[in-house]
Amino acid sequence: MVVPSAPLLVPRLVPGSRLGDEVRAAAVTAAARLPERWIAVGAGEGRVEADRVGTFRALGVDVVAALSAWEPSELSGPSDTGSGEGKPEDLPLPVLIAAWLREQVGARSVRARLVAADAAPGACAAFGAELAADAEVADPTTEYGLLVLGDGSARRDTAPRGDAHEGAEPFDTAVAAALAEADLAALADLDPAVAVDQRAEGRAPWQALAGFALATGRSWRGELLYSGAPRGVGYHVAIWSGS
Repeated sequence: MVVPSAPLLVPRLVPGSRLGDEVRAAAVTAAARLPERWIAVGAGEGRVEADRVGTFRALGVDVVAALSAWEPSELSGPSDTGSGEGKPEDLPLPVLIAAWLREQVGARSVRARLVAADAAPGACAAFGAELAADAEVADPTTEYGLLVLGDGSARRDTAPRGDAHEGAEPFDTAVAAALAEADLAALADLDPAVAVDQRAEGRAPWQALAGFALATGRSWRGELLYSGAPRGVGYHVAIWSGS
């Protein structure tokens, strides 16, 4: 499943705004279709286990979101982010959004695996393949859902003056089509330099998704629930089903 990594999804971070209503509804609808346990993939560094509790206080509002419905004492596993004491932490934004979505739909837990935003396409594909080969993820007795968080171009025509770029809409249109069709090759072929120029932070996570899907050896079908740019940034929500 693909969703934005956007504060706009969290109502308390944008009080009084209705701009995020449609994309938020789509993201929550998509999240509700995942199984109880999730692996979140976003841009960043390191990994965050499910014994973390995050806060959006760095964005101005102390909205707390836990990565698990369990008590910390029930969880185990090393993490290179946070103290593991169940206290709210300033976690990376994709992790916070994943935790917030988990709470909205009542999922059991989410763990995060972050891929460097500037990782080369081959490295992203390898990242996804390693995730697909993870013993827990590959275990047929325990079902995990993959939650991929990332934004499209931040230079759409609704961006602040001077930030808009004529290539932004074609870039996002191509990404939306690839997500709708579960087109692994199209995602793998996204040009990192173009993504940087478009300020599209979702490029690396999307290419990790393509690597994951390819490594599973399954056939994938895509469904695009939302594609738009309510604040000058391209946001996409999609669900992939494997068979």
